[in-house]
Amino acid sequence: MFSKKFEDTLMIIAEKVDENKYLNSVKDSFTVFMPFVIAGSFAVLLNSVLCSPKTGLAQWIPWLSNLSVAFTAMNFATLGIMSIPVIFLIAMNLAKHDKNPEYITGVVAVASYCSVIPEVVTITVDSVTGKAAGIPSAALGAQGLFVGMLLTIVIVRLFSKLTKINAIKIKMPPSVPVGITTSFNTLIPIMVTLVTASVAGALFHLATGVYINEFVYQVLQAPLEIVFQSPAGILAIVIFSQLFWFLGIHGGLVISPIRNPLMAVAIAANIAAAANGQVPDQAVTYGFWMNFVVAGGAGMIFSLILAIFMFSKREDHRMIAKLGLGPAIFNISEPVVFGLPLVLNPTFAIPFIFNSGIACAIALFFTKIGFMPCNIVDVPFGVPLILGAFIGHGWQGTVVQIISIAVAVVTWIPFVLMANKEAEKEVMKKAAEAEEV
Repeated sequence: MFSKKFEDTLMIIAEKVDENKYLNSVKDSFTVFMPFVIAGSFAVLLNSVLCSPKTGLAQWIPWLSNLSVAFTAMNFATLGIMSIPVIFLIAMNLAKHDKNPEYITGVVAVASYCSVIPEVVTITVDSVTGKAAGIPSAALGAQGLFVGMLLTIVIVRLFSKLTKINAIKIKMPPSVPVGITTSFNTLIPIMVTLVTASVAGALFHLATGVYINEFVYQVLQAPLEIVFQSPAGILAIVIFSQLFWFLGIHGGLVISPIRNPLMAVAIAANIAAAANGQVPDQAVTYGFWMNFVVAGGAGMIFSLILAIFMFSKREDHRMIAKLGLGPAIFNISEPVVFGLPLVLNPTFAIPFIFNSGIACAIALFFTKIGFMPCNIVDVPFGVPLILGAFIGHGWQGTVVQIISIAVAVVTWIPFVLMANKEAEKEVMKKAAEAEEV
């Protein structure tokens, strides 16, 4: 009874997430932006490999150091201002759902965000500190993500309601091109939305003494980052994701609206730390997830395939393992998850739900003791095992990934043997039934 209720609860949660336009918009926006995050992190790698006079080819070809500014600019254009394109994408996705002008809504959201963040920066020249016109990098980068997402949802809702009011639309003759008509129809809603955002931001600053982006970061985003990077927090998310996989629902997609923004913040923080000569300390990034949490597929499916090859006597399982081997090397688990199947399979439930958590704990342990560095280069989905760990975390990452895979193989073995016994019992049962007939 409890199992059925728990299963029904998870199904309801998955359905609610899938139907929620705000969570879907956030998920889709980060899916679109993820290649830019990876490109920005690779800019740091190229800077180090090519342009650094200490670690790169510039040791022998000094001219290459001139290209450092290019890769620094590339990193800034992707990660340094990530809040702006993410806000734009979320607003566009929401506008598409509400059947509003997508590009105009995106620009309105970005303009509204820029109207509530600081327009001055503190600078120090010759030991003299003063103010200058400019936008702080924290407001444009990772620290602005959560306030940007929340503000975008509010702004888009307001703008959407205003665009539905015919009385404030400026009517144009039918002969006027559609683009011009749309611009005039949305002029007053744009004005009202921007005035509302600007005045609200100014009043908030007057009342509290801090800007709204600084406030939201302190009370919401920073605590979430701490929880997400803690062993208990990330392990809970990993196991929660695997519970959905066990029900046949893509767990990664369910948790991505919360997970992906925090991962983007983490890789940006690591890159900023490295750029300032500090040691990166944010362990859980997108690259960490790909290389250690779902190495070989969600639930450590590559390890299951190895266990089946070594110990399974079931031809059906061995056939599925052969089909799933190639995809698993590239972290694709669906052929085995749905072919074996692992979905709602009580025999394999325990390792399927907990193996990714065990692998995550192993990687966190080696990170905490200082053996494996936190990555500053995120690898995209589909990079094969070993290579992805090496690119993201160096040779230490490769060692830790191999250890995680080996531990997961050991964890899968008892359940593979259990499946053998179940198959034997089934054969004996059918033989007995045949004799009775």
